[in-house]
Amino acid sequence: MPDKRIRAIVKGASEELAQASTRQDLEQVRVKYLGKKGVLTQLLRSMPSLPPDERPVVGREANEAKAEIEAALAARLADVEHADRRARLAADRVDLSLPGRRTIPGAEHPLSLVLGEIIDVFVGLGFAVADGPEVESDYYNFEALNIPKDHPARDMQDTFYVSEDVLLRTHTSPVQIRTMLRQRPPVRIICPGRVYRRDALDMTHSPVFHQVEGLAVDRDISMADLRGTLELFARELFGPDSRIRFRPSFFPFTEPSAEVDVLCFVCKGAGCRLCKASGWLEILGSGMVHPQVLRTVGYDPEEVTGWAFGMGVERIAMLRYGIDDIRLFYENDLRFLSQF
Repeated sequence: MPDKRIRAIVKGASEELAQASTRQDLEQVRVKYLGKKGVLTQLLRSMPSLPPDERPVVGREANEAKAEIEAALAARLADVEHADRRARLAADRVDLSLPGRRTIPGAEHPLSLVLGEIIDVFVGLGFAVADGPEVESDYYNFEALNIPKDHPARDMQDTFYVSEDVLLRTHTSPVQIRTMLRQRPPVRIICPGRVYRRDALDMTHSPVFHQVEGLAVDRDISMADLRGTLELFARELFGPDSRIRFRPSFFPFTEPSAEVDVLCFVCKGAGCRLCKASGWLEILGSGMVHPQVLRTVGYDPEEVTGWAFGMGVERIAMLRYGIDDIRLFYENDLRFLSQF
């Protein structure tokens, strides 16, 4: 015959579990009935005082009651956890009627803007855009450009060497050499890209900067063609009233060589702070390709001639936008970049 006390314990535990709504409530029920001092536990401990013939029956019913309470407790715990999850999801639900966060529009970097304008001008003139590695060999960066190892012109460019014969390119001229080695004239290319020199970072110098170099090689190309091309470039970039002038200079890979100035687009030659009262702004170096460079790439200087030029993109951008510190281009200050 079932023990009435055990049935009463099971009934009481079932009723309290049904009313429990939190994990804390369930834990209190568990401790009350199944803990070390729980009701059912005390009943099991009192079995030695029962008559011997009742002990097996009470023991079996007590263990069955314990298993029933544990199963009911587990089922109720699962229900409570499920209700908790639903409540958390309801609290975290996104209100689709709320306005979204405003996206701050980006802007193209001033160097990218200027570089794009330079490329557009020369592509419009029929020049192709050529590219090459930034880690170069000494041969392409210096020797093929008429700058042997003992040439004093190497002192003009303090170089980052990776090994004895491998370096970070100091100009994009190696791209010109690579192009001429694999292509017969006519050649008309521009070579934009990053270059590296061991310059201390200050207002006008950076160890990493950008260049655009140009090259044209064909029959009967002259200095007059170079001047005409650069005059058109200056008008496109600095305005229709722009003029340029050539000043004699020296570059080991061109002969003759010239620095190119553009008429100051602020004061129109009258003299101002930007042009340091000279009326002119230096923008690039240029010249006729040295015959030795043509021979190195397998061209006959008796049959073809060429000219080349090179400009710093940062220099052009600083002039265009009136920027007096090159470091502003690399500091990623949104107050500066948002102006473009």
